[in-house]
Amino acid sequence: MARIVSIGAALQDVFLMDHDDFGTNKKGFFNQFELGTKIDIDKIHFSTGGGATNAATTFARYGHESIFLGCIAEDPAGQAVTDTLDREGIDRSFVKTLKGVHTGFSVVLLTPAGERTILTCRGASAKFDQINPRDLVKIKPDWLYVTNLRGDMNKLDDIFTIARREHIKIMFNPGKLELEHPKQLIGLFEDVDVLLVNKKEAKQIVNGTELKELASRLHDLIPNVIVTDGSRGAIAYSAGPAYRIGLYEDPPVKDSTGAGDAFGSGFLAAYAAGKSFKDSLIFGAANSTSVIQHVGSKTGILNNRTKLHTMPMEEII
Repeated sequence: MARIVSIGAALQDVFLMDHDDFGTNKKGFFNQFELGTKIDIDKIHFSTGGGATNAATTFARYGHESIFLGCIAEDPAGQAVTDTLDREGIDRSFVKTLKGVHTGFSVVLLTPAGERTILTCRGASAKFDQINPRDLVKIKPDWLYVTNLRGDMNKLDDIFTIARREHIKIMFNPGKLELEHPKQLIGLFEDVDVLLVNKKEAKQIVNGTELKELASRLHDLIPNVIVTDGSRGAIAYSAGPAYRIGLYEDPPVKDSTGAGDAFGSGFLAAYAAGKSFKDSLIFGAANSTSVIQHVGSKTGILNNRTKLHTMPMEEII
C-alpha cells in the first residue's frame, strides 16, 4: 500500500430533501419558491464533503496510509470534519485550524431523482494560502491527489515543484477556476502523472469536440488521462492500452454528489496499490456507482475487499 496525500476542501454538508417542492421543470430548474413563504422539508441529512476529504476516505478504506491537507475552523462544522477524519483513520496532523473564519459549509437541495443544486459558503476550505507545500517534504508521500484549489495557480505551482523534486507522483482533478487559466494549467502538466477531467472541462484545455479526440490530445501532454462523459462513460489513455468504458452498473440515483471524486480516488486507490490501469478503472467506476446509491459523498465508498464484476470496456486505437 502507498502513502497518499489529498489536498483540497473540507466541508460540512447538509442535504435537504422534499418529494414535491423540490421538483424540477423542463428547463432543469427547481420549481419556483415564492418569496416570503415557508417550505416544509421531508428529510434532512448531515454529512461531510469536499473533494479532498472524499478522496482521502477512499484511500483509507482501501488500506492506504491516507493524509489530508486542508483548512477548517474552530466550530461545530470543523468538529464534524475532524470526527469523520478520525473515524476513517485519516491522518489530520497537517490540517490547519484557522481563527476568524468558519468551516466550509454546503446546503444541498436534493430532488427525488438524485439531482441537486448546491449552495456553498467556502470559508476556511478556500484558504489555500495557509497550506504549506513544504509539509510534503516532512510527509514524504508516494502520491499526491490534488483537487480544486480555487484557481490559486501560484500555490499549485509551488506544490507541484516540490512534488517533482521529492519524486512524488501526482493525480490532478482541476476545478472550474483552474480551468480559467488554461496556459498556466498546461504548464503544470509536465509534473502530472494522471489527469481526470470531464468532457466539458477537456474542451477548455485542448481543441476538439469528440471524446476520443480530446483524450488523445491531453494524452500528448500527460502519461495517463481519463476523460469522463457522464452516463456515456469515459475514455482513458495510458502508456499502454487505451480504453473506452461504459457504466459499471446503472442503478437508480439517490444522490450524484461526489460521483466524480469517487471515480478519481477509486482509480488511484487501486492504481497506487499496483493494480493494472484497466482494473483500476473498474474499481473507480464501481466506487462511483456505489456512492450515487446513497445520500452523501462518503457513505457508499468501497474498500479493497469489494468483489468486482466485469463492465463494458473495449481497447481503442
